[in-house]
Amino acid sequence: MQKIKWGVLGTAGIAKEQTIPGMKEASNCEVYAIAGRNLEKAKEFQEMFGFEKAYGSYEELLQDPEVEAVYIPLPNTLHYEWTVKALEAKKHVLCEKPLAPSEEVARQMIEAAEKNGVLLMEAFAYLHSPFTKAVKAELDAKTIGDVVYMESTFITSDYDISNIRMRRDTLGGCLYDLGCYNTTQILWMLEEEPERVQAISDFSEENIDVNTTAIMNFKSGKRAVMHSGMVLSKEIEEKFDRIDNFRIHGTKGSIRSDVQFNQCGKLAYVVSIGDKEEIKVVDTPQNYGLEVEQFGRCILEGEELHVSHEFTLKNARLMDRILKEINY
Repeated sequence: MQKIKWGVLGTAGIAKEQTIPGMKEASNCEVYAIAGRNLEKAKEFQEMFGFEKAYGSYEELLQDPEVEAVYIPLPNTLHYEWTVKALEAKKHVLCEKPLAPSEEVARQMIEAAEKNGVLLMEAFAYLHSPFTKAVKAELDAKTIGDVVYMESTFITSDYDISNIRMRRDTLGGCLYDLGCYNTTQILWMLEEEPERVQAISDFSEENIDVNTTAIMNFKSGKRAVMHSGMVLSKEIEEKFDRIDNFRIHGTKGSIRSDVQFNQCGKLAYVVSIGDKEEIKVVDTPQNYGLEVEQFGRCILEGEELHVSHEFTLKNARLMDRILKEINY
């Protein structure tokens, strides 16, 4: 099988813990090059994951003619700069969510990809999951009738103030970091943009939103609510604590699950119709590997991007509306 030579721009935690291990599982991916802010850090990753090349700067990696595709796990404020630089170097780009701080900037990045004849996709690994696809198939089949209400929640522990998620200058806050999962989940499942959006937030001393709720009304009559927050205790069992769940109610029944975003393994959701409940289990591989493999098929075989530009812009518009509501 033909494999794409990938370069990774940065040594962020998500790259180390999720995406690079996923790359190792993707059948059409070769983990070829890693770049860090210094060569020592890059070499640590090279030894850890078996990269052929290690670079002490992002520029060096982009200058390597062997690199065909680039994964960008950098802080939100660096997405635009390094995505555009990679696109201009004629590299295909998979960039971590959220792709951009606004719809306008996302559109500029998409235009840069089109201008340079390469592909760009926003990295929402969970959207590639068989679990997500199974739930969507239930809605498409009208298992619970016509959807009338959806609720999506993603709440985590708080973070140390040194964490980039807790700083406004690095586009921190729970909406950018967590709420984008909720907004995409709602848009993906309902396939409709809200007609009306209302939102409220609780802000930290550093002026970032740490608890945000948005209510959405749709022209079709559907309603949705999203909750995102970084407010749980870090002390519980001395580990990172979180709440992930969704509830979808229709005219005939409901679907609910407490599966975490990007979880893998045997994942369950519950379909309730009348007084009957059915637990359905979906065998789910590592989502990040599925994401990388799908992007690879887009490059090699011309498959359509699973997370399309249209969907990225739709989500960015919704994020813009919520950010405006909370005066961020």
